[in-house]
Amino acid sequence: MRLILFGPPGVGKGTQAKILSAKLNIFHVSTGDMLRNEVATDTEFGRTIRKILESGQLVPDDLMIEIIKKVIQSPQAENGFILDGFPRTLPQAEALTRLLVSLEMRLKMVISMEIKAEIVVERLSNRRVCRQCGMIYNILTDKVNDTMKCEKCGGELFQRDDDKPDIVRKRLNVYENMTAPVKFYYAKAGILRTIDAAGSIQSVTDKILGMLNIK
Repeated sequence: MRLILFGPPGVGKGTQAKILSAKLNIFHVSTGDMLRNEVATDTEFGRTIRKILESGQLVPDDLMIEIIKKVIQSPQAENGFILDGFPRTLPQAEALTRLLVSLEMRLKMVISMEIKAEIVVERLSNRRVCRQCGMIYNILTDKVNDTMKCEKCGGELFQRDDDKPDIVRKRLNVYENMTAPVKFYYAKAGILRTIDAAGSIQSVTDKILGMLNIK
């Protein structure tokens, strides 16, 4: 089974991708993890990626497709994969289609996790991250307001700049403008499905599995 999972920042896309990966025994392909893994190889290709990332630029589409090609042909992806964070643009979606056709692979479904902007703003603006271990907390639900310390390692909790309300709203606008053509592309192909992702983690998982006709 080969899937793509779309969703704005803070919708829980990464969480659902991990759950589905385990449930369906398919490989979770996270673009962030892929890039970090390439850099860690310290090959010529990995060093090229490192330079691009360190300069603050986006990795060009042709290089992203090369990485995707390598990952989806790996033994880990033999049973299928779920793409998380790719494609982000129409040219990337078109390039991915060409790649899959060349490999005689087909996408089963593209799932777009939809949620109201203000829910995302509330979720992310209440998120705090441990400076030491990276553990993520929500100050509304995790009861860390009194200490603002990580329960795991005791590190200080802080708010990332891109989790501040004004920045979150800008990120959401960028996401909508960038992905609208991509969603239209997959809608025309007849494989786009949308779900309301405002509920609990389990309820969202159940909705996705229902779409896939899996209990």
